[in-house]
Amino acid sequence: MNIVHKLTIRHLKENKRRTLVTIIGVIISVAMVTAVATLGFSFSDLMIRQTIADTGEWHVQYQDVNKEQLAAIRDDDATKTVAITRDLGYAPLEGGQNPNKPYLFIKEYDAQGIAQFPVELSEGRFPKTDKEVVISEAIAKNAKVKYEIGDHLTLRVGERFENGGDRLLDQTEPLRREEGKVTETLQHIKTKDYTVVGFIKRPAWESAWAPGYTVISYVDENFIGENDRVDAAVVLQKVNRSLFAHAEDLAERNDIETVLYNHDLLHYYGVSKSIASSSTMLSLSVILMAVIMIGSVSLIYNAFAISVSERSRHLGMLASVGATKRQKRNSVLFEGAVIGLISIPVGILCGLAGIGTTIWFMNSMIQGALWTTEKLTLTVTPLSLIIASVVSMLTIFISTYLPAIKASKISAMDAIRQTTDVKLTDKAVKTSKLIRKFFGIEAEIGLKNLKRNKRRYHAIVFSLVVSIVLFLTVSFFTAGLKQSLELSQEGVNYDIEVSYGHGQRIDDRLIQSIASLDGVTEYNVIHALDTSAWVDEAIIADELQQKVKDDKSLLQDGKYPYDIKVHALNDSSLQVYAKAVGADYERLTDPDHPAAIVMDTIRYKDMSTGKYIQTKAMYTKVGQTIELANRHEETVEETKASRVTVAALTDQAPMGMSPIGVGGLNIIVSERVMNRLAGGEDTLLAQTFLYLKSTEPMKTEQEIDEMQVTNLQAYNLYQSRKSEEQLILLMSVFSYGFIVLISAISIANIFNTVSTGVSLRKREFAMLKSVGMTPKGFAKMMNYESIFYGVKSLLFGLPVSFVVMVLIYRAFANKFSYGFALPWMSILSVIAAVFVIVGSAMLYSGAKVKGENIIDALKQESI
Repeated sequence: MNIVHKLTIRHLKENKRRTLVTIIGVIISVAMVTAVATLGFSFSDLMIRQTIADTGEWHVQYQDVNKEQLAAIRDDDATKTVAITRDLGYAPLEGGQNPNKPYLFIKEYDAQGIAQFPVELSEGRFPKTDKEVVISEAIAKNAKVKYEIGDHLTLRVGERFENGGDRLLDQTEPLRREEGKVTETLQHIKTKDYTVVGFIKRPAWESAWAPGYTVISYVDENFIGENDRVDAAVVLQKVNRSLFAHAEDLAERNDIETVLYNHDLLHYYGVSKSIASSSTMLSLSVILMAVIMIGSVSLIYNAFAISVSERSRHLGMLASVGATKRQKRNSVLFEGAVIGLISIPVGILCGLAGIGTTIWFMNSMIQGALWTTEKLTLTVTPLSLIIASVVSMLTIFISTYLPAIKASKISAMDAIRQTTDVKLTDKAVKTSKLIRKFFGIEAEIGLKNLKRNKRRYHAIVFSLVVSIVLFLTVSFFTAGLKQSLELSQEGVNYDIEVSYGHGQRIDDRLIQSIASLDGVTEYNVIHALDTSAWVDEAIIADELQQKVKDDKSLLQDGKYPYDIKVHALNDSSLQVYAKAVGADYERLTDPDHPAAIVMDTIRYKDMSTGKYIQTKAMYTKVGQTIELANRHEETVEETKASRVTVAALTDQAPMGMSPIGVGGLNIIVSERVMNRLAGGEDTLLAQTFLYLKSTEPMKTEQEIDEMQVTNLQAYNLYQSRKSEEQLILLMSVFSYGFIVLISAISIANIFNTVSTGVSLRKREFAMLKSVGMTPKGFAKMMNYESIFYGVKSLLFGLPVSFVVMVLIYRAFANKFSYGFALPWMSILSVIAAVFVIVGSAMLYSGAKVKGENIIDALKQESI
């Protein structure tokens, strides 16, 4: 270690306060980067494990492949494992008590498939030959048909076809019925003999409306015939974006017609087939990493830059005894290296400890609220540690290099006398006469103090600007992320949908019976009526404007045909909903003057571009009228129904109401208005739906099935709602956690910068007191300095934040289309926070120097 390095270490020891402040700043920065990187990897790991638990572990699935194609898939270099599956078909369930599920659905797996897919054994063992099966526990619980291990089954297995149709029906499509009669048959029937060897829990992938109970058998690759077809689910050696092109190339070379991808799982690996999705993720990642980098650089840089006066004096002394520019520069870089060696390991450990503690507290909440079976665990990867270390080393290098360059250029005499820090020319410290006239001598002195040392002034303003930009950018980013996530979801806000067959209403007594079941926490009844309306071209949706320009034949007398879906709520539900959206309930219940709440905002996915779009369904206003036309089922003719007045506009949907596409409109009315619009005609397309939320959706569905009401259908969608709420809540936890973290970093940055700057001005304050400045005048001067700092930082910070917000919005626009809106509440909050935080920091720092002895402060050389 040379003499310059030894002096640097001695200097760090002598100036303990400044060294400690710098080390703490670096530790906070490293901890922030480590926490964010680790939290991201931990959430990604949780979602990967949960998705595998829900849908199985596979990346690509090749459907309907023969033995030769299967061999080609297995021999492919990218393939790690292959699971063989096959949907054998349906067999009638003899004695089944559920009229909506009259079948057994036989699915075959090989040993690898049983291991990779989420099939949970509850009793017995898995099948080992194609003569053995395990059956779902739901057969006994729901269908009331009991089997025992060792029972022999002779099943007539076939494929479902709708009467008169040639399209194959699968498990995603409910039993076909019309007027209470089953309108589908089983064809291509084969007789199969099985022995029951175990029982499984109802698989998560078996939808509530599936017509068959799951039965799992075994498929042996060695016994697959030349004409047999199976599905091959592949786990790849490496998961990257090239897998899509590779899979399609493999399929083309081997004449495989259908390739499916596990998009949910691939999404959490950061892989998407959509160019728009990839572009959005890449753009947002770059912007977010830049925000973190800027925050880290700001925090560490200010710790060095604001004390450059004291450090340059020390380096001037070294220059006076022969130190070269290179030695002076290396002295500061060595100082940064020493601080980094201490701070980076401690920062990484603090970041891991902090995020580990957070995860430990969050786990019970996540599992309880999100219905996850997997736990969120602290996932520390080499990549996350490398990211934290590289970002921290880079920020320390930038933070030390720039002050080192400046210090190395100062001559020995100037550095010792510190003549470069204080500018006393008339032009440099000139202030407006209005400042003294309106705010007094204290404000003028405060402003002159800032101008006398522009380097320190700029360092503090820069710190404030960065803090403003960080907070507003992250707030806008998280708001955009949540809105984009909501756009991409289906909007399922209930667990179970109950309905009769087409065009029928549910009896009120039956509704009350279902709503009073144990576990039902909330319910809503909606009567739906399909109507239409001719809407003036001037107020139709933007997406339709270009369409009608290209084809004027779509218009009739300057009007465009809209599909109108009228939803009627009962009085109690309508009263609550009307209050929530700001509508007059009394006006909605007057059948002589029909009025409706209009859902004027729609969300949909453009299938041609893959973008999720939020737009106006119609540019109408409160008080305008819509002339409805009833559509008759038998004659398919329209008759004028009535004029409906727009009572309120909203984007809030009542529980159970489904979104509608472009060229459609959802309106909500009372039951009395609905009856007036329908005119008592039975031929109108009206139907009743009951929507339920339940603490035990599976049990509630089973209890509804056990009522054995003909034509009553219950669709359990709690899995979809669970998935959407899971994503939104996880994103909220991550987003608000990140905002809190950024806010804490910003406050620490401001306090560190301001307090260090004030500490370095002890001699300056002592001089002012020595010429007669009173404590009251000193306090006023500090207050005005706080105001000047805040105003200047806002003048720079808000426009820069606006530019970054536009960049983030344009990054989201690759995949999502919605209106740009400034986060006014965040902007107002940050304006107030800047003055409060700067004022608090100045008061805190001023209080520390207030009691200083004037003579001692004038003699002080360092802090």
